[in-house]
Amino acid sequence: MVQAKRISSRALLAMGAGLLVTAGALGWFGVPVVSSQGIVIRSHFLEGDVPTRPSDAAWETIAPIPIPLSGQIITRPVWPEPSAKVISVRSVHNGASIAFLVEWQDATKNERLTPGVFRDGAALALPLGDAPAFFCMGQLDHYVNIWHWKADWQSDVDRRKARAKEKKRKKGGIRRFEVIPRRPSSIEDLIGGGFSTLTSKVRQGNIKGEAEWKNGFWRVVMHRPLTQPGDATENEAVLIPGRLQAVSFAVWNGENKERNGQKAVASWLRLLVDPVGGPP
Repeated sequence: MVQAKRISSRALLAMGAGLLVTAGALGWFGVPVVSSQGIVIRSHFLEGDVPTRPSDAAWETIAPIPIPLSGQIITRPVWPEPSAKVISVRSVHNGASIAFLVEWQDATKNERLTPGVFRDGAALALPLGDAPAFFCMGQLDHYVNIWHWKADWQSDVDRRKARAKEKKRKKGGIRRFEVIPRRPSSIEDLIGGGFSTLTSKVRQGNIKGEAEWKNGFWRVVMHRPLTQPGDATENEAVLIPGRLQAVSFAVWNGENKERNGQKAVASWLRLLVDPVGGPP
């Protein structure tokens, strides 16, 4: 495995924010700037298990890629001023599974969803098939597979794990009653074929996630098995070593009352999955 030089993710985010300010100034004076469409995200080949936790040391061997975000202004209600302006992304795979680490700055941790209260979230979208699709939810006959991480689902998963440990530690005594939804994962596996068509897959849990909020930053890991030869790929995005394909991202800040189409987005980027063994 070729190890990239270690770079602080916060430094990359700060750099990205600075670039966005510069881009805004250039745009004001009519100078064109390069969009996120030219960015290539490399999924590095890694021997051994892929990292599944944000704190795993393997992530520090991969340089984060800063990606500028913009508001969703395609459909109503538009959201031209989201709070998140940039994310950083890293990706690795071991020939069997692939993992992504998505990071962004968020001053508040919002992990509850109640009337008038909104959660933090992040999503990764991959086209189904080789035909191009609209990056916001896809389009008719050109669907996208969306991995939607939700902070409240992460809270449910974490609290259930904590309860299981507590039950093992304390046998007998007074039993504490708390209703916690059972989640196969903190990520919902979805299919989109255009606005208002978002559909949850019947089978959930193939895509796993784990996240942590610390010092004003979210770090979210999403991972899934790679596509193997002969796999049925209906409603499952193809992820094969050695393949160049499209990927896009979105972020929601619950404190800023962002939900549904009110979000920060990055349109299609290029995802390059290393061949097994690494690049030639």
